[in-house]
Amino acid sequence: MPTFKSIELLDNLEKTVAQTIKNATWLQSINSDALSKSPAAGKWSVMQVLYHLNSYNNYYLQHIERAIKAGINAPYSASFKAGVIGNYFTKTMLPGNDGAVHNMMKAPKDHTPDSTYNNVEAINEFIAGQQKLLELLKEARNVNMTRLKVPISISKLIKIRLGDTFRFLVAHQQRHFVQISNTLKANGVIAEL
Repeated sequence: MPTFKSIELLDNLEKTVAQTIKNATWLQSINSDALSKSPAAGKWSVMQVLYHLNSYNNYYLQHIERAIKAGINAPYSASFKAGVIGNYFTKTMLPGNDGAVHNMMKAPKDHTPDSTYNNVEAINEFIAGQQKLLELLKEARNVNMTRLKVPISISKLIKIRLGDTFRFLVAHQQRHFVQISNTLKANGVIAEL
């Protein structure tokens, strides 16, 4: 499994999250009809994608915060070693080198939006979640991201390393911002997110 310098990993994740915030802020300038329109039958609108991302943030951010608080007095480690499960989850989420998503997945039921979901507040909620994620990435500079564990959303019995949780959550957002870009293009909005 790969090993990372903790600070470099956190710096890279922070840069990605900052770009995601810029992209989400840009979405606020888009007509709400384009944001709420599904590109095809059975496909999610931008608002539905944001609902999905917010549901993941609502779960993971609180568990990340708990893990950091629990480990604040434990010895810090300058390196992070990915775990087998966490690394696998992260790799399956990441878009390919070409920026496209090649392996389609079905969302877990508790993270799936209703087919009529259309709440423009989803953008603001998402941005607030990203700002919280940035705070947690900064706090993680003082903990051992290999030793601290976070339960995954599909089974609280399975826990992955804190560093993998950050990597997974950010990769998941990258994946869905590719989807958002594709949805907007299908709805006639030029989007290079």
